[in-house]
Amino acid sequence: MTEPTGVPAHVAIIMDGNGRWATSRGLPRSEGHRAGTRAAKAIVTRCRELGVRHLTLYTFSRENWSRPKDEVALLFDLLVDYMKGELQNLLDQDIRLQVLGEMDGLPFLARQALSHVMSKTARCRSMTLNLALNYSGREEILRAARALAAKGLRPGDITEEAFAAELYTAGQPDPDVIIRTSGELRLSNYLLFQAAYSEFYFTDIHWPDFGPEELERALADFQGRQRRFGKTGQQMDAGA
Repeated sequence: MTEPTGVPAHVAIIMDGNGRWATSRGLPRSEGHRAGTRAAKAIVTRCRELGVRHLTLYTFSRENWSRPKDEVALLFDLLVDYMKGELQNLLDQDIRLQVLGEMDGLPFLARQALSHVMSKTARCRSMTLNLALNYSGREEILRAARALAAKGLRPGDITEEAFAAELYTAGQPDPDVIIRTSGELRLSNYLLFQAAYSEFYFTDIHWPDFGPEELERALADFQGRQRRFGKTGQQMDAGA
C-alpha cells in the first residue's frame, strides 16, 4: 500500500486562459487579465497556508512580446499594481519574491517595482514566490551553458549540479508538480531543465476560475501518485 505523500515543496503553474475566460463572458481581454491577477493573489495565499515552500507562476514569456502593444502595456501595469498592493501581504506572510527571467528587458516601472519588493522581502523564509517574467526555458539553458563556458570548465567538470547552479532557480528544488489551466497540454518553453521529473496536472478550467479549491484538487491528485524517477520499485515522497 502506498504511503500518503506530503505537500509538494515546489509547485509551478502555467496560468493560461485569461483571454478565453473574458471572451466566453463577452468581456474585453483586459478584464480577463484583471481577473487572472485576482486569482493569482488567492493561489499565493493558499499555497502559503498549505505549506508549499516554492511557488513559480509563469507570468510573461519572451514569446508574449508579440501580443498587441496595448495588451502588453496592461499586463505590466497590472504587475506594477500587484507589486505595490501586495508588498505588505508578502511581508506579513513571510514570502520572498524572486524573478526568473531577463529583468533588463522589462519596462522601467516594472523593474523598479520588482526590485523594490525583492529587496524588501529578501529575508522572508516561509515561502519563495517566483515570477517567470520575460522568461524562456530554452534561453535559460543557453544562458547556463554560456556561464559555464565563461568559467572555463572542462567537459568532465560540467555536472547536473554545476549546470543547475547557473539556472534562475539555483538553490531551489525542481518543481514537484506543474499545473496548467485552460485545457492546453504542453509546457510552452517553461522550466524545461527543471521539469525532468515533475508530475503534470492539466485542467480545462480557465485561470481566473482556478481558485483555492481547484488548487487543492490538483494537489490531492498529485499526492495520490507514485514518483519513481525512472527507477523500478523505488518511490520518492512528493515533498522531497
